[in-house]
Order: sequence, then structure tokens, then C-alpha cells
Amino acid sequence: MPAVRPHHELLGSLYRDHRSWLQGWLSGRVGCRETAADLTQDTFVRLAADRDLQALREPRAFLTTVARGLAANWFRRQSLERAYLQQLASLPEPVLPSLEEQALVREALQQIDAMLDTLPRVARQVFLLAQFEGLKQDAIAVRLGLSLSTVKRHFKRALVQCLLHAP
Repeated sequence: MPAVRPHHELLGSLYRDHRSWLQGWLSGRVGCRETAADLTQDTFVRLAADRDLQALREPRAFLTTVARGLAANWFRRQSLERAYLQQLASLPEPVLPSLEEQALVREALQQIDAMLDTLPRVARQVFLLAQFEGLKQDAIAVRLGLSLSTVKRHFKRALVQCLLHAP
């Protein structure tokens, strides 16, 4: 019976065998070699944290699944950043926040985005419609084709997540 290879050896082998390929794959998706390198590292960090690598049968398929999720998060953060910068550009110079305040807002937006990412899709939709479009819960129920009690349940879940992530 072969000896069970320790987790770090399996991870090292996966890294050596697939890092270049994954970085190239990501580079084609995000259009930036440096970002692709960062996302590649993040993919392997995620594997190091919580994955039984011995059960892994299709490493490239699994790596692309993890990397695709990380890339989607990166694209979403970039979209948030662009929207914030566009909003800043529309402000008159006297009310423009300082660079430090801008950095704090960007960090807060990323934390909110991370929190929203933990929610189920419908709960996230309910929260965003209420917060950013100003819809009342009954209007959200109509728009999403849900019962009012379901909307209330999802909104409560989103609020609890906000409180759990609050500093």
C-alpha cells in the first residue's frame, strides 16, 4: 500500500505541474499578467487552506473552477471601483473627499461586496433593490415574483450579515 502523501507535498506537486498553465488561462480571462499571477497564487492559497487534495481527480477542472470564482470576485471589485471613481469624477472639487477618505470608502465597498457575496442570490437581490434602488419590500416582492414574507426573510438575512461584518 503506497504511503499517503502529506498535504503540502500534494499541493507542491499541483503547483509545479499546473501553475504556469493556470496563470496563462487566467491571463487570457483578466487581460493582465500581474493580476493573473495574483489570482493564481490566491487559487493555490485557497487549496492550501481547506481542500482534501488526495481526493482530487481532475486538477485542472478544479483549479479553473476555483480560479473562475476568484476572477469573478476580482471583476466585481473592479466594477465597484470604476463606479466609485465615476461618482467621484462627477463631484465638484471643493467636496471631493481626501485621498485617505477615498481609500477608506473603497475598502468599505470591498467589505460590503465580500459580505454580499456570502448571501444567496435572492437575498443579495432583495438587499440591493432595497438599498440602491430604494424599493419598499412589497415592491421588491412584486418585481421578483416573491411573497412579502419571503422578501422580509431575505432582507432580514442580509441585515444580519451586515451586522456580523460590521466593525
